[in-house]
Parts: sequence; structure tokens; C-alpha cells
Amino acid sequence: MGVPNKVMSLLGIAMKSKNLVSGEFQTLEAVRSKKACLVIISTDATDNTRKLFNDKCAFYEIPVVEYGLKEDLGRAIGKDLRSSLAVCDAGLAAAIKKQLEMEK
Repeated sequence: MGVPNKVMSLLGIAMKSKNLVSGEFQTLEAVRSKKACLVIISTDATDNTRKLFNDKCAFYEIPVVEYGLKEDLGRAIGKDLRSSLAVCDAGLAAAIKKQLEMEK
């Protein structure tokens, strides 16, 4: 994923505009409080992490996608490794989902 990536750019924008939380605890809080509009789990996250977020997001009816590696997600938002992110802005979440559909 060395090339500039639109999804990663959108994650960076979400971070800068304070519409993104990262890390397991903050992401879970965003899901529970229904602030999350989209949850992104890294493709190399542990099975436990994947199950936790898939179950929680299903319960709270929040879309969840697996995308990118921990390292790439972290780099996109200017942090260390991140296995989970929550986008808390409906417009940015929609833009990211649309971009993910186009990449398929």
C-alpha cells in the first residue's frame, strides 16, 4: 500500500477534524455511545478483536469493515499501530464506504 490511498487520506482528514477515534477502548466507547458511524478493523487484527467489534457493531447496528494493516491505519492517522478505528462523522463515513465499494 505504498501508493497514496483515498481511504487512508479520508481517515487522515477525519482524524484532523476530530471525527475519528482509534484504539480498542475508544472505538468501543464510540460504538456503545452510538457516536460511531463506521468502524474499521485492520485485516491483521486478532480474531478476538475482530469478533468483539463485529458483535458489538451488529448489536448497535453500526457498519463495520475490515481494511488495511495495523501499520497503515496507524500511519494514516499519525499514530502507532491501530487495529480499530471509529469514524464519528456521517459524511466522512459515507465517503469512506463509497471509496471502499469502488476499490472492490
